[in-house]
Amino acid sequence: MLGNELEKIRHLLIVQDMQGRRTIALREATYSIGRHSANTIVLASRSVSMQHAILLRVTLPETDQYGFQIIDGNYKGKGSTNGLFVNGDRCFSHNLKHGDLIVFGNNQAQAQYYAISNLSEQAFSKSCDVEDLSDFLSEQTNPVNPFQTLALDTTFEAASEAALARLASFPELIPNAIIEMDLEGTVTYLNPAATLKFPKLREIGMQHPILTGLLDAVNNLEKNSFMREVEVGTEVFEQSVLYLPESDLIRTFIVRDVTEQKQATAELHQRDRLLQGVAEAANYLLSEMNYETGIERALAVLGEAAKADRAYLFQNHPHPTTGEIAMSLRFEWTRSFIQPTGHLWQNQPYEASGLNRWYNVLSNGQSISGLTQTFLVAEQQFLIRDGIQSLLLVPLRLENEFWGYLGLADCTFERHWSRHEESTLLTMAASIIGARQRQQVEEKIRYQALHDLLTGLPNRLLFDQMLCKTLPNATRNGESLAVIFLDLDRFKVINDTLGHTLGDKLLQNVAQRLKDSLRKGDTVARWGGDEFTILLPRVNNIEEVTQVAQRILQTLEDAFHLQEHELYISASLGIALLDRNSPDAETLIQHADTALYHAKDKGRNNYQFYSASLNAKNPELLTLEKSLRYALERKEFSLYYQPRVNISTQEITGMEALLRWQHPEMGLVAPSVFIPLAEQSGLIVPIGEWVLRTACSQNKAWQDAGLPPLTIAVNLSLKQFRQPQLVETVAKILEQTGLEAHFLELEITETTAIEDLDFTRTVLENLQQMGVHLSIDDFGTGHSSLSRLQLLPLHNLKIDKSFIQDLTHDVKVAHIIKAIVSLGRNLGLRLTAEGVENEEELEFLKSINCEDVQGFLFYRPLSAQKATEVLESKRPML
Repeated sequence: MLGNELEKIRHLLIVQDMQGRRTIALREATYSIGRHSANTIVLASRSVSMQHAILLRVTLPETDQYGFQIIDGNYKGKGSTNGLFVNGDRCFSHNLKHGDLIVFGNNQAQAQYYAISNLSEQAFSKSCDVEDLSDFLSEQTNPVNPFQTLALDTTFEAASEAALARLASFPELIPNAIIEMDLEGTVTYLNPAATLKFPKLREIGMQHPILTGLLDAVNNLEKNSFMREVEVGTEVFEQSVLYLPESDLIRTFIVRDVTEQKQATAELHQRDRLLQGVAEAANYLLSEMNYETGIERALAVLGEAAKADRAYLFQNHPHPTTGEIAMSLRFEWTRSFIQPTGHLWQNQPYEASGLNRWYNVLSNGQSISGLTQTFLVAEQQFLIRDGIQSLLLVPLRLENEFWGYLGLADCTFERHWSRHEESTLLTMAASIIGARQRQQVEEKIRYQALHDLLTGLPNRLLFDQMLCKTLPNATRNGESLAVIFLDLDRFKVINDTLGHTLGDKLLQNVAQRLKDSLRKGDTVARWGGDEFTILLPRVNNIEEVTQVAQRILQTLEDAFHLQEHELYISASLGIALLDRNSPDAETLIQHADTALYHAKDKGRNNYQFYSASLNAKNPELLTLEKSLRYALERKEFSLYYQPRVNISTQEITGMEALLRWQHPEMGLVAPSVFIPLAEQSGLIVPIGEWVLRTACSQNKAWQDAGLPPLTIAVNLSLKQFRQPQLVETVAKILEQTGLEAHFLELEITETTAIEDLDFTRTVLENLQQMGVHLSIDDFGTGHSSLSRLQLLPLHNLKIDKSFIQDLTHDVKVAHIIKAIVSLGRNLGLRLTAEGVENEEELEFLKSINCEDVQGFLFYRPLSAQKATEVLESKRPML
């Protein structure tokens, strides 16, 4: 076997082009050579034609060996642009000999041909990978078995046509079709393979694809042979054509059947087109903000890429009448010559329509594919009605539910859908479901941004948008509108007494009653807490608004039965009408709010319209507000300090900083008067920063004087606490004053703490990390509970003085204080009672283990000088 193997002649082509050198083992019957990537041998040079030459294997006369003939040009007989040169001579065809040098146009692309023997198959395969073939072949030789090359008959070079003609002496034996015809177009010979492959060739004659165009091609030839591709029905062949001038015959040889190769290439192109289409469609789904537009564009791209006639999306839903599972065509793309069928596929019940199989198969995650004639009779009726010859459906699953399906249909011919087309459609389905999920998330985010999550009503933001949108319409139509501000009476009592869960249920029920009491087109929104706003967009007279207001009060009169409780609640309403006093959205809301508080002053459970007289401020308050703006720069503010005393030791454990305003004309202004003004005007922020810095500086001064260290407590108003830079401001002041953080205690009211519990917790945790002590001031006056406050990083709890004042004459208050102290201690909080003025109060607090007190019994608020004197008197004696 080894001897036979070594005797076998092997053929190599060493190619050198712009991309370098490579060795090609010639094992096939034909090779196309050129610059285009579709060639068998691709050459990288601009001098090379797209298809420059054909390399054809030919059997050597009277031997069992073969050689190779190289032919200039392509399969259609068109010659190369820059010519084919063998050993320096231009030629149209040449039978290659060992060592021949082939140049394609110029020296940028060339090849050398080797015909070798005495070489094993393993060594032959390895020769393709070596850089220097001559050295490699030399290594294979030895004295016993010297290396041999192919010896060609000297007549072979000059007798290429004769050599090919001699091949015909073996036509009966070879499996390739050979056909011969004369110059009149008459078929003179068919070998058995040709007769079997093309049984009607003689009958059809020159009209047969194998013979079509041969006479014209031969008449225009510059050379006697060429190659071409021929399509016969669905099959594609490579055909070698040889003109024999000595006998005036045209002989053709079917080199190989390339049908599968062509089909594979076409399938690859179709796959590429589909993948590109899916990528483009997915991009539309990702980039298009409008979900429906994205789906429509994606289906159009998918349909074009798949070369389908229809692409559509069906969605499952309950039937609007019967409630059974049905489907509707939501999106459809069709080619221009195909009629849309969306109107025929609406509310189509699966069972009643005979489409149960579709539902069962698709809901199990499987696809449906096939020709219309293979579907069930009931299914065929729908497909035939729509002119569909073949159909492909894949399921759409949303959150593990069978949500619908995606489909492609062909109305032109009976198409067999490939697995790749099915997998591509599944990929597209996944992209569509992803877009649908994104749409759902966006819708949810938009809804949550514009609606109150507890009641489902529009929130403040959406109410403002609706009001601003309605105002121009009212003005244009010569109509008025009304804004109603509603506040529930006694809701806080119910909420605190029965708990927030029941309070939330009550708010939900109130919201529903409010919606039911309004006219069509009116809007009720939850403003916040127990406040609601109502928009009446079309108002022609004041009686309409009055009727709505009365109906709202009446609808709240009936009891609310919640969790075995019978609850009664009423409301106060403030109403503002669009007029010259309330010309815009902001003013309307402000005036409705003003009217609301007027309604509360009138005894609650009533409504009041806004009038200009309600908004007239006390002239003294206006003057005071103006003066307040200059009080800080005129240094009219000062701090007083009220000591906090330990009940057991009577020692001062801390100081609370209290702001005082000495007006140059009005004298000392009460905090209850100017603090609300500062809050409303926004001046509370710079004033509060001044208080904080002054208090920290004073505490550091006491420490530097050698006085016992203690904490200084500073109150933060709601606006101060809400300012974005609070934590940074506190840190900066501590750094500037040199006071250590644990000697500063910041107090916020209970109401401030619970308004936004998550925000409060974040701010307090940041302050706690700095080392600042934190306290809840005036506990008991807000609407919270210790169970909610335990979520916050607190150190101290201050019991409001209103409880202490009622302590001696209301036994219930004593129980409340005792419960607060007990719960507070269990939560690790230090308790301070405010407003202690007599011994009886002190003794009670001492009996329930309350640690600290503040009040006139011990100290009134002291100026800085007086406070210093008190601390000096408490200095331990050495």
